[in-house]
Amino acid sequence: MSGGEIEMIVIGGSAGALDAVGALLSALPPAFALPVAVILHLPPTQPSRLVEVLGAKTRLVTREPDDKEPIVPGTIYVGPPNYHLLVERRRAFALSVDPPVLFSRPSIDVLFESAAEAYGPRLAGVVLSGASEDGARGLARVRRGGGLTLVESPATAAVPVMPRAALQLGPADHVAPAAALGPLLARLAAPADSQEAR
Repeated sequence: MSGGEIEMIVIGGSAGALDAVGALLSALPPAFALPVAVILHLPPTQPSRLVEVLGAKTRLVTREPDDKEPIVPGTIYVGPPNYHLLVERRRAFALSVDPPVLFSRPSIDVLFESAAEAYGPRLAGVVLSGASEDGARGLARVRRGGGLTLVESPATAAVPVMPRAALQLGPADHVAPAAALGPLLARLAAPADSQEAR
């Protein structure tokens, strides 16, 4: 799948994924033109410092989205604690307090499945380290919709349960250490002619 076909990236992880997400975001160039939504499982009762921590890894704008906020290119959106983050068909976010999925709110599956409904084959989904199966079903939905699927290699993930669960439901387009997935994502927003020159 070439750059220019993908219009949004969704990333999910849990235990051990913070460093992996940081590696992905640090590989994105300052002019990266796609929106990125990130879900990491968080304690529901504690303030989140994810925007600050992940914002230090990238020169892109990094923030928590508001309910009904339109999705803007070149922005890193971090799911807030204790809310599900969904993507609406009109390319805006929605926040939900529906029950946890696999004991998690925010849920990776909820984000991935809603984004797949909105973007279809123009979505890229990334599953990283984690200790639950959240994200596996969502990545399968991305795959069925014709989107691009990327999974951190279970052999190198800090906690391999989540990426292994994702791969058990079907193959991914790319399986690699997190440090190698970042450059792949960076190329998604590059002009097609510049990719062909590489």
